[in-house]
Formats: sequence, C-alpha cells, structure tokens
Amino acid sequence: MTALSRRQLIGLLLLTLMWGLNWPVMKLALRELSPLYFRALTMGLGALALAWYFGARGLPMLPRGERQWRDVVVLGLPNILGWHALSIIGVAHLPAGRAATLGFTMPVWTVLLGVLFYGERLTGRLVLAVAAVLAGIALLLGNELAQLAGSPLGIAWMQGAALSWALGTIWMRRAHLTMPAETLVVWMMVLSALVIAALALWLEPPQNWHFSAVMWVVLVWTVLINYGAAQVVWFALARALPPATSAMSVMAVPLIGTLSAPLVIGEWPHWQDMAAMVCVVVAIGAVLLRRD
Repeated sequence: MTALSRRQLIGLLLLTLMWGLNWPVMKLALRELSPLYFRALTMGLGALALAWYFGARGLPMLPRGERQWRDVVVLGLPNILGWHALSIIGVAHLPAGRAATLGFTMPVWTVLLGVLFYGERLTGRLVLAVAAVLAGIALLLGNELAQLAGSPLGIAWMQGAALSWALGTIWMRRAHLTMPAETLVVWMMVLSALVIAALALWLEPPQNWHFSAVMWVVLVWTVLINYGAAQVVWFALARALPPATSAMSVMAVPLIGTLSAPLVIGEWPHWQDMAAMVCVVVAIGAVLLRRD
C-alpha cells in the first residue's frame, strides 16, 4: 500500500467522518422537512456551491455538445438521482445507522452486477461477500418484521438505492468522459435536484418553511459539508488514494453512522444492527481489499 502523506491522511479521516455523520444528520433534518423537499433543496444549493468553487479554480463548468450532455443524463440517473432519491426515502423509514449499513452494501452489488452482466470473473471472495450481505439484510429484515412499528419497506428502498449506486459505479468506470469529473458531478446534481423537486411537488404535501435553529444548522451542514467540503476533499483524494485505503474508508462509514446516531438523534442500535454491520464490513473487505 502506498504511504499516505499527513495531509492525505487528515483529509481521509475528515471525509470518512463527514460521510458517516451525515446519516444521523439527515434523520434529524427529516423531523422538520419531508424527504424529497430536503434532498432537492440541499442538493440544488450544494451544486451551486460546488459550481462556484470549481469555476473559481478555472475548471470549465458547462458541458459542450450532445455527447457530454448525454453523459450527464445517463450517468446521473443511477449515480445521483437514483441513489440520493431512494436513500433519503430509506432514511425516513429506518434508523440512521441501519440505513447507512444497508446503503454501503453498494461495493458488493457493484462486483456482483459486473459478474452477472459484464463478464467479470466469479470468485470465492465474491460468494463470501454476497453471503455476508444477505446475512446482514436477513438480520435487519427480521428485526423490522418483529417490531410493531417496523418498516421492512425501508430496507427495500435502501437496497434499491445501493443497487442504483452500484450500477452507476459500473457505468462510470466504463464511460469515456470528455469533460472534467467535477463538471459532470455538478450538472448531475443540478438536473437531479430539479427532478427531485418536481417529484416533491407532486408526491409530498406543502411544507412549513419556518425552521428551528437546529434545522438551520443541519441545512448548512448538508449544503456546505456533505455536498460541498466532502466532495472537494473526495476529488482531491480520489486519484491519489490506493484502492485498499479507499476500501477502508468505505468500511468505516456505516460504523461511524451507527455509533454517532445515539449522540446526534438518540437512536440506539440493536444487536442486529451491530451484527449486520459486521457482516457488511466483512463483505466490503472481501470484494475491495486485495491480497498483495
């Protein structure tokens, strides 16, 4: 594994903390704003913040030609619209840590979809990963069904989100981009925010736009930290991080989401949450951590 500089290590730790803490923070936001309205508002403002930042650094921020706009639409459907819309609905139905654990089954589904549809090789490690993920899902599903107020449908929403993200990841890897990735992400966010806003107007009731002080903090966090700083740090690290280091970061996100939920929103995990989280971490490690 390539040694990380001190700056890269700090950036990686901050990124993992931001991604992990964002799960209970989203749950906190949904106490005052419905899921799709929340997602549309914060994603739209976050896209504007990123456009300003990347534009100030001299990056071209406008896609050119039919091919680039087609990439924005096709890649944005699973990577941004599918993942963000389905996952926020899943968060509304599930405890934050549970939603994070289910969402980060994505790496396993990415590899499995590659085997099923793109001719990649099936390995024993993938079989182990799928078995571990299914065990984790079964634990959480059983717990949701056993609770009087349980929401097994929330698990379906989160797995739909994870599968959408997985498919988008495969398409992104195979795409031959002719524009900066930063430009692509900004416009995927802009168009997805517009679609989610339209869905919110259609599907959700009118909102009360008078927020508490805590909600304003959550909105600032989501726009400037989750959609702003986290994206900037990720782009700075993405090309430099060794694959195994990226995998360790991904594995830590559900752990942080689960352990921070009691402090942020008072949601305490059940033993099934901890067991499922171990299953998912094992699965991620099986598909992402390679032997030297």
